Amino acid sequence: METFKLFISNYLTQIIQTGILILVLGVLKFLLKNIVKRFGKLTDLLENRTRLIIKYINFLLTLVLLLILLLIWGVDFGEVIILFSSVFAIIGVALFAQWSILSNITSGIILFFTFPYKIGDRIRIHDKDFPMDVTILDIKAFYLLLEDAEGEWTTYPNNMMLQKGVSILKKYDDGKSEL
Repeated sequence: METFKLFISNYLTQIIQTGILILVLGVLKFLLKNIVKRFGKLTDLLENRTRLIIKYINFLLTLVLLLILLLIWGVDFGEVIILFSSVFAIIGVALFAQWSILSNITSGIILFFTFPYKIGDRIRIHDKDFPMDVTILDIKAFYLLLEDAEGEWTTYPNNMMLQKGVSILKKYDDGKSEL
């Protein structure tokens, strides 16, 4: 019991700052989640795409929480920088060959907020070597699932949707009237 009181008296400021940080980031997480959900409903996006963006936001907020906690509790940043630089060097080398994964995730986020096409739309992808007239079946974190006129399914990377010209041939009519 005495050890606990000594701990509390020595670290009261850090405990209060940690509590405030957790509260602030919790409120921020709640607000961002509601904003993304509202945006998803207003733009008529699927719920699984909205959940994916919320997962990205939660991951980012968790990283911010950990970094600020390190600041609050007075961890020596020289050691932390060495640790993070070593980890990022290993990850960087491992992901160098897979840079397109990060590119597709980033493109997926961009497509969530700005993509003018929805699931069910018939589109034409203007690729010089491989033009495609397809229907969008699903939009995932890394790729779009497309179906051509013969019923063949194709996955198409998200980052390519931002690089190629795309025309909407026919908008999907879900039966909802827009007034």
